[in-house]
Amino acid sequence: MNVKGIVDEERITLSEVRETLLAVEASRLESGSELPYELRRSIEHANQLTKTSAVNARSLVEKLLTLEKIKPDIAYRIANLMPRTRDELRAIYAKERFTLSGEELDEIIELVITHY
Repeated sequence: MNVKGIVDEERITLSEVRETLLAVEASRLESGSELPYELRRSIEHANQLTKTSAVNARSLVEKLLTLEKIKPDIAYRIANLMPRTRDELRAIYAKERFTLSGEELDEIIELVITHY
């Protein structure tokens, strides 16, 4: 398959990927098509790593983006990983040029826990 160019690009959470993959799986099974190996592995991977529903993940991203020091890529990373401790959250921010205060870390963790 030759790809000429990217028409559109959109960030989505792992939970949204899982829902999309499950919809593809259902349509393939309904039509009687065999699931390719890559699709089966992708679904298995998404099932193992998804920690919340797509609605909760999208809501978390939107709330995180309202905070001051959160960039979109970090918001999506937090929604995918769902860190529950300060150390896990600091690992996400390890490459950034700034550090978060304890209150900022706690605020993010509180948001994550409410959307878990």
